[in-house]
Amino acid sequence: MESMRVAVIGCGRRGIRHGEGYEASGVQIVACADPFDEARGVFAQRFGVVHPYADYRDMLASEDLDVVSICTWTGLHKEMIIAAAESGIRAIHSEKPVATTWGDAKALYQACVDHDVMITFCHQRRFEDAFVKTKALLDQGAIGDLVRVEGACPNLFDWGTHWFDMFFFYNDDTPAQWVMGQIDFGEPTVLFGVPMEAWGLSWIRWANGVEGLLTTGGAAMQGPRNRLMGTAGIIEIMGSDNAPVRIWRDGSEGWEDVILDVGVPARQATIAATRDLLEALQTGREPMLSGRKALQATELIFATYESSRRRGRVALPLEVEDSALLSMLEEQDEG
Repeated sequence: MESMRVAVIGCGRRGIRHGEGYEASGVQIVACADPFDEARGVFAQRFGVVHPYADYRDMLASEDLDVVSICTWTGLHKEMIIAAAESGIRAIHSEKPVATTWGDAKALYQACVDHDVMITFCHQRRFEDAFVKTKALLDQGAIGDLVRVEGACPNLFDWGTHWFDMFFFYNDDTPAQWVMGQIDFGEPTVLFGVPMEAWGLSWIRWANGVEGLLTTGGAAMQGPRNRLMGTAGIIEIMGSDNAPVRIWRDGSEGWEDVILDVGVPARQATIAATRDLLEALQTGREPMLSGRKALQATELIFATYESSRRRGRVALPLEVEDSALLSMLEEQDEG
């Protein structure tokens, strides 16, 4: 792999995972930035970083960088990604979710487009063995034509971004047409500084007729993490028997466990995602976790919030700038 100068902003747990990806790719991390001395020191020692910074702005101004990983809380993404894109780098590898509002998500992506910067968001499950094997079974016609996808997780934003991305992955990144959803605040959980709904439902229709359902929090289905229904069978990921992947084919007598012979174990998925970005940067191809793909998953999050606010179906593309969830919480507090 060609010589590249790489830096990481945010030296916590996810920053270390990105660092492992660069390390496995044989790329030197020349700088890192984190306002917390301990995290910055541990990261610098772990990866032999010569230039640690307390302020990422100083790092961007001082270092001649090719790639920057951004592994901070979501509310910091817009400012950091735009600053990185304007600094003259070639690529950004950011953690998910993309941004706290739909307007910010579009703005930071456009900044990368305007400055010809390749950007990816770490929806690393596109590399994990259970999901890659499921996609391979779909492509082989193991359950016929895909009709419906389902997912269950704690929330639409932090967890849901992964399952929305997986829905697109299973469905060949076909554009979504509309979303109809509902959320219940209950006692919102705050994760990484962003409030999450207590209960949520999101129903999606794609341009090819495939439909999807994501349930969250107290409304989450008591079932598998993902379920895919086709015209000739069903696939489940982490179903009730905890099998990584199992399939029920038309005419079979029951579930059969699937051998995971493609993809990488979950622990190695971020390494694979980082390596894919570096390879895409060298070849000029679109990376597996491109910003374009991340935006389509992100749009479903904010469209679900917007549907709850409107109490109706929302056609895509989404034409609001805020997060309806955050706006409704603000109005509730003011009332």
